[in-house]
Parts: sequence; C-alpha cells; structure tokens
Amino acid sequence: MRKNFGAKPVFFPMPVLIVGTYGEDGTPDAMNAAWGCLCAPNQLSLFLSAGHRTVKNLLAKGAFTVSMATAKELVPADYVGMVSANDVPDKLEKTGWHLHKSEFVDAPVIEELPLTLECRLVRYDPETTQLVGEIVNVSAEESVLGEKGQVDPALLDPICYDSENSQYLRLGEVVGNAFRDGGALK
Repeated sequence: MRKNFGAKPVFFPMPVLIVGTYGEDGTPDAMNAAWGCLCAPNQLSLFLSAGHRTVKNLLAKGAFTVSMATAKELVPADYVGMVSANDVPDKLEKTGWHLHKSEFVDAPVIEELPLTLECRLVRYDPETTQLVGEIVNVSAEESVLGEKGQVDPALLDPICYDSENSQYLRLGEVVGNAFRDGGALK
C-alpha cells in the first residue's frame, strides 16, 4: 500500500552543491545549494532566492562555479549553507578552504572540492528563482580520476541532501551497468 504525501520536495539523490562567486569588489563567496541539476548537456539549473549574496554577485559578474560537496568537506560545506554572506562577509575564512580564480570564468575554484563546473550565467528569473548556467569547463583533481582518466564517483565521495530527514548521505555502491543490464529484457 502506498502513502500519499502531497506535493513535497522528495527527490533522491539531491547533490549538495557549493556555488562560488566573487563580489563586485573581488570578495569571494560560496553557498550551499541542494536545489540543482543538469538541464542540458552543457547547462545546469539552480534555484536560488534573490536575497542571497551569491545571486547578487553572479548577476553582477555573469559567472559562478559549482562544486560538489564531499564527505571529507561536509563541515565547511554545511557551514556555508548556514551562514549568510549578507551577515558574515568573510565567512569563507572560517572554512579553511583555499581559492584560486577560474581560468575560464570570473569566479573562484575551491581547491578542497575536487570537482568544479565553471559556468557563465545564461539567465536568472527572480520570480521563480531559477538560474540557468552554461558549463564552459569542468575541472577535476587527479585524485578523483579513475583508471580511464574519468571522474570516479567513489573517489570523489560526493554527498547528497536528504530533505526528509535533514541529513547528508554518501552515494552507494555500483549495482548495475547502464545501457547493458536492461538488454536482458530484449
């Protein structure tokens, strides 16, 4: 028997994304955003309310980075979601993260987060809070690359947000092979 919950944001997995920007004065900022996904092969979509300093920054600069939070960096990743740069402009100092400017967009790359999507702003709708960005580069630390030179999720160890229980989860083990296992039904 099924139980109905009505319209709720129950969606798994929901990656924990860290959005990095620079302010007009060059001050770096980052926020935790769980409301995001790919919406095209070279685009991502985030839902960020207009009151965030991050939104003000990316509208001014037309650029931002999106990094996947990892289990190792859970504490600072959670912190940047708890504290607003509107109230604590230098909040990144407490994280211990090291930053460098992206080679492709005017936004920071967080060195401790090994996978970063470097994006150009396509559009932002303050009414729906939907932001669309064009991915112009993906950079990854060699430490998260597998034998074939591709990003290996097991080595990356990204965390996901469980909105039902307000918890962070790790991704699990490999359970099958895409575009192959279903062939048993052909």
